[in-house]
Amino acid sequence: MDLAVEAWLRWVPRWEPATHRGRVAPCRRCLGSPILSAVGIGSNVPHGVQHGLSTRIKTVVDHAVAEYTARNLPMLQAELDQQAARNRARSYRPSEDLDPEYEGMPLDPDPVPGAPFLFTIAGLADDDVAELPPLPPLSDEAKAALRQEVALADEYANMVGREICGMLLRHRLAVQAAISQHVEPQIEAMLAELTRALDSPFDPETP
Repeated sequence: MDLAVEAWLRWVPRWEPATHRGRVAPCRRCLGSPILSAVGIGSNVPHGVQHGLSTRIKTVVDHAVAEYTARNLPMLQAELDQQAARNRARSYRPSEDLDPEYEGMPLDPDPVPGAPFLFTIAGLADDDVAELPPLPPLSDEAKAALRQEVALADEYANMVGREICGMLLRHRLAVQAAISQHVEPQIEAMLAELTRALDSPFDPETP
């Protein structure tokens, strides 16, 4: 967990405000995240900055749950292994091997009314998945056992998440200092530039 925060602290100085159109739908990973609350990142911090940290911490939780599953939940592990094999069989996997700042983000921009896409990255990925053979069916007993193991994995993930939230408290000062030093000045500069443009919209000398 400490390594994840340290990696984020090294990345923050390279962050720049996005110049493209913002998202319409909120990010379910970051909205109301107890991880971000624990480390002192509020909703007023740009989403890219939030996402870079929440994704890194999620990776820590995922690894812990994967180890727990491999040791204790054989049916769920078998299902995950089958799904991993299916993923390896796909020739087009655009959402894999992304930097943490982009994991879980939409593959395509939000559509503009009246301007449909000729194709989308998500659509191409879905077409690739559709060509794979379906997973073998499960009996009712196997489904019930699998649901129980999934519930145990979720319970373990919640426990790990609560522990990490407590551990993140000691990083609050460093995280907030990084935001004050590297993020807030860029936001203030953008607001100042916008104010100048609004005050003199037709001034040819306005940059």
